[in-house]
This record gives sequence, C-alpha cells and structure tokens, in this order.
Amino acid sequence: MTTDTMWQGKYLSVRKAGTWEYAERNGGIGAAVIVAIDADGQLLLVEQYRVPLGRPCLELPAGLVGDESAGESIASAARRELEEETGYHAQFVEERGEYFSSPGMTSESFTLVLATGLTRTGDGGGDADENITVHRVPLSGVEGFVAEKRRAGVAIDAKMLLLLGSGIVAEMMGR
Repeated sequence: MTTDTMWQGKYLSVRKAGTWEYAERNGGIGAAVIVAIDADGQLLLVEQYRVPLGRPCLELPAGLVGDESAGESIASAARRELEEETGYHAQFVEERGEYFSSPGMTSESFTLVLATGLTRTGDGGGDADENITVHRVPLSGVEGFVAEKRRAGVAIDAKMLLLLGSGIVAEMMGR
C-alpha cells in the first residue's frame, strides 16, 4: 500500500495510506516513559500543561530518544529526561518493553523503563518551556492520588493505566 504525506511540519507529519489517515513523528523518533521509584518507595510523577488538552496533565516522566543526539540509547535518554523533568538521577534503568500510544491514530511508540537507585540532583521542572510540577507519591497511594487529580480537573495520561494495571506498583511494594 502506498503512503502519501498529506502535511508535514517540523516535528510531525500526517500521512494517508488508502483511506487511513495517521500522524507520525518525523525521523522515527521513539520515547522513553519512566517509572521512577525512590528508596523511600515514592513514585515520581510529573504534571504539566499540555497545549492540545488545554489543561495540565498528570504523567509519568518521559522524553524523546535521540532528539538531542543521534544514536542515543533508551537508557541514556531515560536518565537524561528523568533528571531534567524531576531532578533525580537513576543509577539503574531496566527496559520493560515497547508500547504504542494510540495505534489507530499514530505510529508513535514508547519504551517503558523502570528507574531505581535514585539520587536527587536538583529541582527538576523541565526546560524553560515546560514548567513541570514534580510529585512524589507513596506507591500505596498512587490510585488515590490519580483519582484526586482527576477530580481537580487535571487530565490523566493514558500511560497511567499501564502503570496501574501492569503490576509494577504491586511488585515494587513487595520488595
């Protein structure tokens, strides 16, 4: 099946294959989504305003792989983004598989990464354009925290479902 580019911007393209239209990140860049748990059993979450939603969104720390340097590994990108967004450096990172964000609309994928052995190096908050709020949430209180944020009108990233349903929180609480 042939694919036509309907529109192309700096970061995204809209393509058409037959009657199917979908978005694609230019350059085939993937992302690392980070489940970061500190020595006190606190999960690091980030909240930031998302233009397409028009409101803040609660998310796992995440970032693009290779957007700053070609050939960057998933582990390096995860460490870099975690430190930039949350102010924590991870000694250990473990890839937990590749996932696709919304396969009916985009070819975008991300690799889930578990980050442990955390050391605080700064305040986080992202770059000058991000204005990220960092939340440290006890593993036992993640579900309640997400529900509280939802009630407050904060959007919840779908990847939070992956976290809540994957058993990672239960696994980490048992350690």
